[in-house]
Amino acid sequence: MTKRNTQQRRHAIVALVQERGEVSVDELARRFTTSEVTIRKDLALLETGGLLLRRYGGAVPLPSEMVVEENPEQVSKRKKAIARAAAEHLRDHNRIIIDSGTTTSAMIPLLGSKRGLIVMTNSLGVAGALRELENEPTLLMTGGTWDPHSESFQGQVAEQVLRSYDFDQLFIGADGIDLERGTTTFNELVGLSRVMAEVAREVIVMVESEKIGRRIPNLELPWASIQTLVTDDALPAEARDKIQAQGVTLICAPLSN
Repeated sequence: MTKRNTQQRRHAIVALVQERGEVSVDELARRFTTSEVTIRKDLALLETGGLLLRRYGGAVPLPSEMVVEENPEQVSKRKKAIARAAAEHLRDHNRIIIDSGTTTSAMIPLLGSKRGLIVMTNSLGVAGALRELENEPTLLMTGGTWDPHSESFQGQVAEQVLRSYDFDQLFIGADGIDLERGTTTFNELVGLSRVMAEVAREVIVMVESEKIGRRIPNLELPWASIQTLVTDDALPAEARDKIQAQGVTLICAPLSN
């Protein structure tokens, strides 16, 4: 019952934000007879899900250019195509980091053909999927503080663990790509992603073409930290040119494979 009430409250918050244009945390707490802490957790989860944007003391709707209606089956095809293209960069005995996220997770079934992999992750979901592989890689976990919003470990402990190793590759997703700045995210916790990039010789960003061009406030990785970007072949030519002008290797995976 509590879970159902939580879902109903979050649906109502999204509807109210879209109707009003902006609402405050204290107003939402009064309206739903709950604490401001609970409302802030709601807003953080809704922002991570791409349903609104948090502002100091409240929330506002997503800008219209960031609202994309997607067919779930087509999204899945794109993720799988991107995963196949990214996995081609893997070699036996590579030491890699796989960040949390649905696009990066789509690559995991393809790792079973590789031998001697060492995989670090901050995601329990990724770790569980790796354990199911027939050729199970050596698994390393960052540890740290569990963040329910991103469903991953974050914080200084996780960063310290990462700095104890070096890696061949980092596979990481993004909520959006700012063609001028780099990868962007709804999540304000970007410290661990930057440390991941620091300790990897090649940073491979995996992102659907629909997310390229989105201007989300929080910069995660600047272009200078990224070596390769893997997307699908629906990326417009103008965006391709701008990405390659940043000195990044661009791979556009065909959906037909």
